[in-house]
Formats: sequence, C-alpha cells, structure tokens
Amino acid sequence: MEVILTQDINGLGYKNDTVNVKPGYGRNYLIPQGFAIIANNSNAKKIAENIRQAAHKAAKLKNDAEELANKIGDLTLNIKTKAGESGKIFGAVTTVQIADALRVKGFDIDRKKIAISGDIKQLGEYKANIDLHKEVKKEISLVVEAD
Repeated sequence: MEVILTQDINGLGYKNDTVNVKPGYGRNYLIPQGFAIIANNSNAKKIAENIRQAAHKAAKLKNDAEELANKIGDLTLNIKTKAGESGKIFGAVTTVQIADALRVKGFDIDRKKIAISGDIKQLGEYKANIDLHKEVKKEISLVVEAD
C-alpha cells in the first residue's frame, strides 16, 4: 500500500515522501492518526503543489540546519551521572539528558531528533547523532562522567 506521509516519522520517512507500507499499518494506524494519506492522483497533485509553494521555505530551513550544525561543530558534551565503583551507572543516559545538556550549551534541539546507538550504561566516551534536517545530520561526542 502506498501512502504519502504528512509528517516526519522516525524510521519510515519524511513529510511528503511516498512510502510503501503494509496495508494494515496504513489503514489502521497511519491514516486514522493523520500521519499519512492514500497515494492517489489527486492527493499527489495536492502534495506536489504544496511542495512547489514551500520550496523556498524548505531551502531556508536547510540553511538554518546547516548553520546550526556549523555552530555545534566538534562539540563534546560532558554528562554527569551517579555511578558505582566499577564504572557502571545507575540507570542509563537517555536522549532527554543529552537534550538538556545541549540546551545548557545554548542549542535547543528536540530529544526525538537525537539518536544513540545502544544503551549508555557505563562511564566513558560515546557518540550521538542529531537529525537536524532531512539532509543535515550531525554527530557529537559524549563523555559520561561520575557525579
């Protein structure tokens, strides 16, 4: 089943992308929740017109994302957390903590746009990816330290 996404969905695609999904997922979740519309000729024409009108706005968003990526540069975040003697931390470092650390540095980035591979449950150095725009991604370094 082909659907046109009406908003960005992590792991599936970005707004205005036409994607193939299983019929049940499309009919029972994406369309009723307003995340997608059926990909037919009339909807495709509407989306194409919307894309054409929003092209200059999209270019500005991409430029803003590139500027933010340049400002972030080679940023290394120090995240302090409680840890045991062996270096194992209590709980795990989450995207919420990373977003808070970025906010302290002056970057307001939504936690949903931050991805970490695996769980951070030990002290040490890690990498996190920030999805600033459809075409602009940024990798930052994390140093998890004992509090």
